[in-house]
Amino acid sequence: MENKQSHMLVGAVAFVLILALFGFVVWLSRYSGETKAEYDIFFKQSVTGLAIGSSVSFSGVPVGQVRRIALMPETPEFVRVRIEVSPDVPILEGTTASLQGVGFTGVTQVQLDGAMRGQQPIADPGPYGVPVIPAKVGGFGELLASAPQVLDRVSVLLARLNEVFDDQNRASLAGILKNVDKTSAVLAAEGPALAAALRETEVTLKAATRAANQIAATGQSVDALLQNDGKPLVADLRATAAAANKALQNIETLTATAQPGVQSLSTQTVPQLNQLIADLRDVSSNLGALAAKLDEDPLGAVVGGRTLPDYEPETK
Repeated sequence: MENKQSHMLVGAVAFVLILALFGFVVWLSRYSGETKAEYDIFFKQSVTGLAIGSSVSFSGVPVGQVRRIALMPETPEFVRVRIEVSPDVPILEGTTASLQGVGFTGVTQVQLDGAMRGQQPIADPGPYGVPVIPAKVGGFGELLASAPQVLDRVSVLLARLNEVFDDQNRASLAGILKNVDKTSAVLAAEGPALAAALRETEVTLKAATRAANQIAATGQSVDALLQNDGKPLVADLRATAAAANKALQNIETLTATAQPGVQSLSTQTVPQLNQLIADLRDVSSNLGALAAKLDEDPLGAVVGGRTLPDYEPETK
């Protein structure tokens, strides 16, 4: 009888423990479900390295994990990632999500940041019943997205380098290096001469500087001369110009006064003088002719000329 009671007691205790464990598990699951907040993130990039259970961090602090990763058939360029975080995480307006690599292990986590104090929480449900956190392309995502292009460009670069450094170009480059070596040797040999030339150049530059300073001083002296002695000279020139202008005005006045007499001389006196000169020329011509006659036949010129004898024909 006692054995039967002891077995019943042990069975009752075990049953109570099982019920307590079951209740604790249910309570723990309810507690976990009540204290987690879910959000969707739509990444327009590859999510390589991200898996269910991956960590979710806010400014580097772990705050949750990834619950689901799904494709979107209606918009295949996006990947939907659902995360759950603690309710005390400040998911406010301005918060963004990005993918961040963890070291060199290839594991990726979701990084949240950008929340500003005073903003409203992100609470409006999205197309799948939970709020949506905007996504941005992080450095790791940009690296993954641009990796194929970078590899293509590296391949093209290597191909072009192979074309540049072919046998002929390598020979040409070797010749250039030899010439550079020879030039360096010549420059090293001519080092003292170059140093002397540089010293002479320095002396020449100093002399040119002194000459420039002297030219500047001369210019200042000329400027002072023009300022001091040039002003009286300019005043004398102005006075002379004024006197010449006055003399020209007097000449113009005299010309205007003598203009009527000049006109009378040109219209009356000059024609009479011309007539007198013509008459004198006629008298001179007559006197010349008279002188010629006197020379040839003085008597005839005085008496009136010789009489011609009568003509008598000869008789046979």
